[in-house]
Amino acid sequence: MTIAPADVDRVFRESGALREGHFILASGRHASLYLEKFQVLQHPSETERLCSAIAMRAGALGVETVAGPTTGGIILAHEVARQLGARAIYAERREGASGREFRRGFALAPGERVLVVDDIMTTGGSLQETIDAVRAAGGTVAGAAVLVDRSGGAARLDVPVEALWRLDIPSYSATECPLCAKGVPAVHPGTTPAPAVVSR
Repeated sequence: MTIAPADVDRVFRESGALREGHFILASGRHASLYLEKFQVLQHPSETERLCSAIAMRAGALGVETVAGPTTGGIILAHEVARQLGARAIYAERREGASGREFRRGFALAPGERVLVVDDIMTTGGSLQETIDAVRAAGGTVAGAAVLVDRSGGAARLDVPVEALWRLDIPSYSATECPLCAKGVPAVHPGTTPAPAVVSR
């Protein structure tokens, strides 16, 4: 099933996933808008539809396994893998070190073809760490895909990334953040409620 960027926009807006406020993102950068993907992923039918578009784009890649970073990437990897008839694994943060790794008995055969998926890409850090984990485990990265590239195309990885929806949500370091300069309190998403953006 194909899906247009405008449809992805609608899904995020109607589910209340597009939030406004002052957010400290997982990357450490600050932004005035945040995409709370779990407001979308809580709906299996919407998740199935979005993942179907990823699976369709990846259909010719010969994917044997789909891998995603914790936490949202677990749900996406599972659903995309189900639709591709592949298996799903996930990469967790290394304890006491940077990067990600496969634990819990997950292993890859030499050259096993892996599609790497994630939900929202800001800097591409989580996606690249998962790509690196695939390679470290002996797998071959067949491709990468995300629901949303919120970097406006600025994120650069060492493999091409398919995105269902691309938008530019500016983000700032703490020292450059205009909201910090105004003294607006910042929150870490997922810990403090923020209002959803009203649909247009």
